[in-house]
Amino acid sequence: MGEHKKRKSYTGRVVSDKMNKTVVLTVTRKISHPRYNKIVKRTTRFKAHDEKNECKIGDLVRFIETRPLSKDKRWIVLEILEKSRTARLDESAGASRGAEKP
Repeated sequence: MGEHKKRKSYTGRVVSDKMNKTVVLTVTRKISHPRYNKIVKRTTRFKAHDEKNECKIGDLVRFIETRPLSKDKRWIVLEILEKSRTARLDESAGASRGAEKP
């Protein structure tokens, strides 16, 4: 009765960050088609809780399952594994612009 299952954990890419404290993530997997034996990509979308609104579009994140937080949200973002290239370019451009102005 006191046994706890290990929570499921996935790695996915952020495709939307428009909602407050929520991100939409995609996880792509490759499967073999049962009849044609061709490798096909399947994409699953998850809504996950992002407490600090840190995730941006294109970020690679690790997320785990949790209790239901809303109608669709049953996942929490654990960590950002890799920032998106556009986010890094925006940060560096902002820093260089600030350095040019007195």
